[in-house]
Amino acid sequence: MLRVRYGTDHDYDRIMEIYRYAQDYMIQSGNPNQWGHFYPESSLIKSDIQNGLCRVIFDEDGIHGVFALLEGTEPTYQHIENGEWLNDEPYVTIHRIAGDGLAHGLLRCAVDYCKVTSPNIRIDTHNNNHVMQRQIEKNGFKKCGTIYVADGSPRIAYHWSRL
Repeated sequence: MLRVRYGTDHDYDRIMEIYRYAQDYMIQSGNPNQWGHFYPESSLIKSDIQNGLCRVIFDEDGIHGVFALLEGTEPTYQHIENGEWLNDEPYVTIHRIAGDGLAHGLLRCAVDYCKVTSPNIRIDTHNNNHVMQRQIEKNGFKKCGTIYVADGSPRIAYHWSRL
């Protein structure tokens, strides 16, 4: 059974292995530009761990997935084009979710974990990340419009709400 816990410094090497696997997978599946072999960078992952944002998804065999969970306002979500959020209530944001290819249901596990924390969850992904788009929609999220990340590139914005 998959579970979620905070990522620690001890998990760092495994987390980076998972991100390298995810980068390769995205490149091979037609999404070479979202992460390439440069994102997320080591310093960001270390910061996620130290600031309590990093979560790992694990079972009895070890860590299979990782994501960042942000509580509060996500700056890149302040402006949305071609649509609107489901509501303006407080939310959590799932960022940088990745898996090792050995376990299935990682996004579902992350979403279920987040549902305990908040009645509103937001997530975004690159237009070329068709695999993630299908998984996000399969997990009950509604496509809300387009947001722009810090480097100015567009992302498809999704929102799940219990409200």
